[in-house]
Amino acid sequence: MASDTALRRQGVTVLGATGSIGTSTLDVVARHPERYRVHALTAHRSREPLLALCRRHRPAVAVLEREADASWLRERLAEAGVATEVRSGAEALVEVAEAPEAEVVMSAIVGAAGLLPTLAAVRAGKRVLLANKEALVMSGALFMEAVPRHGATLLPIDSEHNAIYQCLPVEHRGGLARHGVTQLLLTASGGPFRGWSAEALAGVTPAQACAHPNWSMGQKISVDSATLMNKGLELIEACWLFDARPDQVQVVVHPQSVIHSMAAYSDGSVIAQLGNPDMRTPIAYGLAWPERIDAGVQSLDLFQIARLDFEPPDEAAFPCLGLARDAMAAGGTAPAVLNAANEVAVAAFLAGRLSFTGIAELVARVRDTEPVQPADELEAILDADTRARRAAECHLARR
Repeated sequence: MASDTALRRQGVTVLGATGSIGTSTLDVVARHPERYRVHALTAHRSREPLLALCRRHRPAVAVLEREADASWLRERLAEAGVATEVRSGAEALVEVAEAPEAEVVMSAIVGAAGLLPTLAAVRAGKRVLLANKEALVMSGALFMEAVPRHGATLLPIDSEHNAIYQCLPVEHRGGLARHGVTQLLLTASGGPFRGWSAEALAGVTPAQACAHPNWSMGQKISVDSATLMNKGLELIEACWLFDARPDQVQVVVHPQSVIHSMAAYSDGSVIAQLGNPDMRTPIAYGLAWPERIDAGVQSLDLFQIARLDFEPPDEAAFPCLGLARDAMAAGGTAPAVLNAANEVAVAAFLAGRLSFTGIAELVARVRDTEPVQPADELEAILDADTRARRAAECHLARR
């Protein structure tokens, strides 16, 4: 007998629809028209890709940042006979995140811009598929407290956290030791520069940094992966998601990206989740949980993989990982400051204003100059984010 979930089509809103996570989500949704319908799609300024998605998926609402782009999209959709309502601005983003027509919200906006709409979805009691790690990095305590208070369901979509979620007991709150878990093993591909010395990294170009060996991602997350800051942000995210201390999360470089992460137990067991490096797998898991549905991903061929390698990360050559661990240990607004400084630094690197190794240097400078404040109010977190961005720009101007 079909489940109740399968009998009723769920509305899905995708925040950040034109990025790699967004398009992968829509690919999975399109494979199951009997289960899901698209309610809203949003994009920053990618109006032409959003037009193509609207023509294909026919959402009720589409959102762009600027009204000029929204006006352009309205005209194009009208010409195509697509009755999608087009809105613009940050307020519209929050409105579609909390709209009652959508039961599921995919949070795939890159960076701090995803915090407010993602938090709005949580406060509206949605099933939130979290691919925007910055929301937790910036406001972990507030965010995690809001999930049970508003009856939301939070499912991590980053492949590593999704893997850990699958490796832990269904109820894993209250500290890892309570459930016999001694350590979370967060795997990392090592990025395109695994094995490079700090000296060699100084001359890295944006094109090199964006050429990830295993995953297809946007520019910002590709650079974060290359500096290992992405893994540092994931370490912070893992601490909040799984109620873990920073010392309970070990980063393991695994070049094949086949084991997505692991959980070690007190009896000596280590449970791992394996699969091909395709984000449609964790997306499908989040959409259908606790059921399983076809994601369009082939099963792993272990004979083709043949070997699995592991090594510790080189934190001397890639100091961003240590900076993130220190920020989580410091608590308060320190993770928000770290994230803001990194976003400015990565943008400067991509624009040719900063060297690759200068990313970690700039983040460290901002960390050393910005005081850590309590992060018990959203306003304090947003203020810390603003101050850190200004400090980063000031440091850049003086270079």
